Amino acid sequence: MSTSPNPTPSFWRTIKAVAWSLLGVRKGSEWQQDAAQVRPLQIVAVGLVAIFAFVLLLIWVVNWVV
Repeated sequence: MSTSPNPTPSFWRTIKAVAWSLLGVRKGSEWQQDAAQVRPLQIVAVGLVAIFAFVLLLIWVVNWVV
């Protein structure tokens, strides 16, 4: 496995990691790459935004149905 000495975390990789985590499905090798490349603060920030967006989506769906 070749890794760069200073892997730069990407915003897209953080979004993918959070999305897969919310679904509860993740490969071990992908998790290890995320752990090496993504910063915890990024995970927390993207996770909070994703949960907030999900709650807003649920509110919108309930209002649309009712």
